[in-house]
Amino acid sequence: MEKIRLGILGVGNIGGDHVKRIVNGECPEITLGAVCDLKPERLAWAKETAGEALPTFADAREMIESGLIDSLLVAVPHYDHPKYAMMAMEAGLHVLIEKPAGVYTKQVLEMNECAKKHDVVFGIMMNQRTNCIYRKMREIVKSGELGAIKRTNWLITNWYRAQAYYDSGDWRATWSGEGGGVLLNQCPHNLDLWQWICGMPKKVHAHLHFGKWHDIEVEDDVTAYVEYENGATGVFITTTGDAPGTNRFEISMEKGKLVAEDNRLTMWKSEISEPEFSATNKNPFGQPKFQKTEVETDGENPQHKGVMNAFASAILHGTPLVAEGIEGINGLSISNAMHLSAWMGKTISIDDFDHDGYYEELMKRVVTSRRKTNVTETIAADMSDTFGS
Repeated sequence: MEKIRLGILGVGNIGGDHVKRIVNGECPEITLGAVCDLKPERLAWAKETAGEALPTFADAREMIESGLIDSLLVAVPHYDHPKYAMMAMEAGLHVLIEKPAGVYTKQVLEMNECAKKHDVVFGIMMNQRTNCIYRKMREIVKSGELGAIKRTNWLITNWYRAQAYYDSGDWRATWSGEGGGVLLNQCPHNLDLWQWICGMPKKVHAHLHFGKWHDIEVEDDVTAYVEYENGATGVFITTTGDAPGTNRFEISMEKGKLVAEDNRLTMWKSEISEPEFSATNKNPFGQPKFQKTEVETDGENPQHKGVMNAFASAILHGTPLVAEGIEGINGLSISNAMHLSAWMGKTISIDDFDHDGYYEELMKRVVTSRRKTNVTETIAADMSDTFGS
């Protein structure tokens, strides 16, 4: 193949953007094979944008089994990401899913097991991994240039949303529609980057406020504390209620620190590690001397088209993905642990996370959700039956 034939499932806001990227020639190794959506007006828009010859479907399985596509981009509501990803994998299609990987780890673990059984390329749209700032942060941390991590802090409060945003759709900010609030909608990229750069935490203790700043039923204010294997600690703070907000990601290490803020990466570096300085320094108020520099990057930040082009190249040439689909479980595990910690009022272990317990607690909220649709009935049903339907 010279190009992959990509089908796009869901041509709403983000799915529509993907259609335009392909039509505009931003993805030279991708041809748009077909699109699928429940709304006739979205299918009509897709034909207007990509040409009247574009095949369109109102049923996902029909598109998947049509023979017109060899790969699928899943851009439907969060709960359905694993369902359609597995349907496509079982049909032998390569799969790229939008974030988050799913709503709860139980369904994502099943999706990951399905991926292992089928010889297909499986990616996830973690497009912030293409950002030169975060790529450089990861490179420096993984190199050991600044020693081991001691503390991580991410204050990410520039996700402001007014009430009108939540009122724009009855599925928004509901347990049955999205499965969560700021953690599931706005922050999957941040949670992914946090673990991608700093590693997975071992313990999580979180305080969440549900509908604190808005008339919604899910979380819109989060403060979480984590602990890592080496004893390092971290704090993650986010909300959709602050205006103006802040986006400051700081990693403190033995020989200095990194700070990502305002599209700049700043490094403070010492010739001597803090533990060594503390052990040898004789001045009661002495401090290590640091050199402060703005870190140079390659300036590249291809975002969604970078992920899509890497996906096509992985299929055609065997090159690496921006993010393997199975990695989607990581950020979601942190998110689910934050929810469970807040609901149970205790510290949650990531290594022995209670996937069934989380699912049961989530379903308690789903069945009482203000959004009453057949979605509520479907996801409250036995998941093996749901995925087999």
